[in-house]
Amino acid sequence: DLSKATVSVLYCKFTLSSKKKKKMSYKDGNVAKGGKLAQTRAGQCHTFAEGGSNGVGPNLFGIVGRTSGTVPGFAYSKANSESGVTWSEEVLDEYITNPKKFMPGNKMAFAGLKKEKDRADLISYLQTLK
Repeated sequence: DLSKATVSVLYCKFTLSSKKKKKMSYKDGNVAKGGKLAQTRAGQCHTFAEGGSNGVGPNLFGIVGRTSGTVPGFAYSKANSESGVTWSEEVLDEYITNPKKFMPGNKMAFAGLKKEKDRADLISYLQTLK
């Protein structure tokens, strides 16, 4: 027979442990490394802050789950604006691997990230931009 004290301890332990859950990441990507990659590999063309301006490329805040070609004020290529793509983690992974192959006719002058770990890190960072 469980005493009230035992039940309270079990409840507290369950409540505390459920609040310590690890942040979700894409394929065990490292958010901090992804942030650095974003700045070094995409920062010259994109911004990442909420409400940030568009540069050579659109602002990427909120990209995960967004429909391609929908950032206000950015002049997208016809290929991008008419693609109907929704940027899920998996779609971003495929796109970032080789943007020109994934979406022929897009304007992005980026050869892609070939290393799966780099893509996982970058996408894990992009997931935090909400």
